[in-house]
Amino acid sequence: MAMLFPRLRDLRVDHDLNQTQVGDLLGIRQTVYSRYERGLQTIPVEHLLFLADYYNTSTDYLLGRTNNPRPPVKAKT
Repeated sequence: MAMLFPRLRDLRVDHDLNQTQVGDLLGIRQTVYSRYERGLQTIPVEHLLFLADYYNTSTDYLLGRTNNPRPPVKAKT
């Protein structure tokens, strides 16, 4: 079952991008990306991770599991 990800659209619009541009970043067609935003198709983990890095946020924020858009602090190794 696919999930609706309204934050994908919000972040895309906030960054002045259209669906075609984001699709190009992910190497997919605009129609596929549109289905992600509308919840008609499940977004693959690799696309979710890419978008979290691209928008400098967390996957939890994209998934609606937190309202904090800041990315997590990475542990020093």
